[in-house]
Amino acid sequence: MGLLESLSCGSQREFRIVRGFRGRSLHTSLLWSRSLQAAAGGRWGPVRLGACKQAAQLLRAGVQRFRSQPQGMAAERPERASGEKEGAQNNNEKEEETNVFLPWEDNWRPWPKARRKVHGCLEYFKRQLFRVGDDWYYLFALGVLMALVSFAMDFTVSRVASAHLWLYQEVGDYPVLKFLSWTMYPVALSAFSTGFAQSITQHAGGSGIPELKTILTGVILEEYLAIENFGAKVVGLTCTLACGSTLFLGKVGPFVHLSSMIAAYLGKIRTSVSGEYENKSKQNEMLVAGAAVGVATVFGAPISGVLFSIEVVSSHFAVRDYWRGFFSATCGAFMFRLLAVFNSEQETITALFKTSFKIDFPFDLPETIFFTCLGVICGVLSCAYLFCQRWFLGYVRRNRFSARLLATEKPLYSVLVAFLLSSITFPPSLGQFMACRLSMKELLTSLLDNRTWSVLSQNVSLDSPPQVDPLNLWQEWWHPSISVFGTLSVFLVMKFWMLVLATTMPMPAGYFMPVFIYGAAIGRLVGEAVALLFPRGITAEGTPSPIIPGAYALAGAAAFSGSVTHTLSTALLAFEMTGQIAHILPVLLAVLVANAIAQKFQPSFYDGTIIVKKLPYLPRIRSRHIESYTVTTREFMNTDFAMLAQEATFHDILQVVTMTDAQEYPVVDNAESQMLLGAIQRSSLIQFLQSHEDSSLPQEKPGKELLSGQTLKEGCTISPVSLQLSPWTSLHQAHNLFEMLNLQRAFVTQLGKVVGIVTRRELRKAIEELANPKAGR
Repeated sequence: MGLLESLSCGSQREFRIVRGFRGRSLHTSLLWSRSLQAAAGGRWGPVRLGACKQAAQLLRAGVQRFRSQPQGMAAERPERASGEKEGAQNNNEKEEETNVFLPWEDNWRPWPKARRKVHGCLEYFKRQLFRVGDDWYYLFALGVLMALVSFAMDFTVSRVASAHLWLYQEVGDYPVLKFLSWTMYPVALSAFSTGFAQSITQHAGGSGIPELKTILTGVILEEYLAIENFGAKVVGLTCTLACGSTLFLGKVGPFVHLSSMIAAYLGKIRTSVSGEYENKSKQNEMLVAGAAVGVATVFGAPISGVLFSIEVVSSHFAVRDYWRGFFSATCGAFMFRLLAVFNSEQETITALFKTSFKIDFPFDLPETIFFTCLGVICGVLSCAYLFCQRWFLGYVRRNRFSARLLATEKPLYSVLVAFLLSSITFPPSLGQFMACRLSMKELLTSLLDNRTWSVLSQNVSLDSPPQVDPLNLWQEWWHPSISVFGTLSVFLVMKFWMLVLATTMPMPAGYFMPVFIYGAAIGRLVGEAVALLFPRGITAEGTPSPIIPGAYALAGAAAFSGSVTHTLSTALLAFEMTGQIAHILPVLLAVLVANAIAQKFQPSFYDGTIIVKKLPYLPRIRSRHIESYTVTTREFMNTDFAMLAQEATFHDILQVVTMTDAQEYPVVDNAESQMLLGAIQRSSLIQFLQSHEDSSLPQEKPGKELLSGQTLKEGCTISPVSLQLSPWTSLHQAHNLFEMLNLQRAFVTQLGKVVGIVTRRELRKAIEELANPKAGR
């Protein structure tokens, strides 16, 4: 084999590479290791590129010759081995030797020992990091990325909104110019938002939470999570938010959608890096964590973000995913608030809507009656809002004129709606009674004010301030002609139908923040009324405690938004947003009462949108439907279905595929017994048809190689069926199995014989008939 010998030549070292095979010995192995060290720049320093290539070629040739010889030959025939040794010595004397000089270079890659130690430390550090799992790094990246996007979006929106106010003030006292500057700005932004988003993808409009909720139930809607939608939704949402309180829209829903897109993309990167197969459960875990991050990076509320994502988008939640959501949401919320400190917006990390409620004696016990009444009012109004929003959204899709606009000219529809809403909120007209000059954040901050507006309005001047005073935002709710009760009432009446109309606009927009502010206005009106009835406070025992209308606004915001979305985590969200928890009991009481009323009569906002859009979502079985335990599978299963025998021929498979459109077929033993053996996908059958031919017909293309004569059992892989339903399985049990396991269909067997099939369509129809028996008949 190739033997490497080290020779000393003055100040340089010379390696003589002798070609040929000189037998096997430990000395050869030692010289091999020395040659490899020299090629790596180790003990004898670096080598030149040509020498490295020659040494590698010689070693590779020697290894191949070594492996080509049979082992044990020398041991079995010692005389032949000794003869070969003598012949090798004679041949070695006649071989030509090639000398390659490898000079020492002091200025290239110095300190080899230090480099090896550093490399070893880095490898050890890498192993220790990945011992805890690579999920941590992707979740951390998810939180940080969404925090950066949220902060950059808020920064851009504030600058664009400031430019709008500056333009409105700089046009002078010309009513026409003021009207045009007030209306054309949101009209242009809404038109660009709709046109830009829809030109890239049709899935960028709306909230995105109904689609995400559908995906997490097992329905495949991969186009909604494509990374191509990210840019369209970010740009469109920025323009939507820049319209301000004129359109009265938020960013919670789209941000949940954006975060889910990033989570899905990071999940694909993780799969490609780790080399693992794509796991559906892993993808769902990342999506739930993404939904939590979306809420946390909007309000800086990690705990309520996790709980809200569980309540809204998850039908069943695994406790093992808790740490993923909390870790990623905490990273996102911390980074979001930290960026505000770096931007000199705040001195330290505090709540987004800091309040100054007194905490030594926040409320008196008799006030719980008024908080309960507030919960009832929020529950009733939420039912009215949910019904009107769902009806009007369906009407817009059914109406000939609006349906044609939404199908062909979506930007034009947004322009018409934006012009109507901005005209109504024009400050010199009806907008002066609705605090229209305040932004969405300023609206919520003013409503959470701990002072009583009815008392402050008695000492205010008769003239309205020319500009918004950041320290006295409550003055925007006061008008010389009407009291604060009148402005709050006008705000509630007008924003009710304006918000219903704004939800039909086909552009990226969120609807949670407007609902939250609307509930705060309801609570503020109730709190001001209670403060007017009891100016000195309610006295139960001891000294009287003054009424804090801001606490009622906080309870109203949590109760109304919770009843609209059918969630209880809005109470915790209100506490995290304001940084105080003194009113936890009355707020929770109001949220529970409002939720009990809303869930009794109306589906949630997101479920109603799913119903109108006709998404393939499996509805929930309400607790009052006790009949779900008595309805069995044989009453709603589909008995008219196609099946394939394991000995099915090409003609049988072709007939089944062309006559039906099912995505999965049961495979039985034979047509007589119908004993279930497994299942096969439609894509596998199509692939079988493309690669085979019918043996009963002559071959049309002699040059094309096709298989013939094979049956289904021989040409396809039959998948086993791990879950089967019984004809006596209740509707409630089947619904739970479909939700927990994300099933699309299930076969019904009786003593091993296939008697029916249940898909989401049959299950949804059975639940609808259970909820509305008259319609079912």
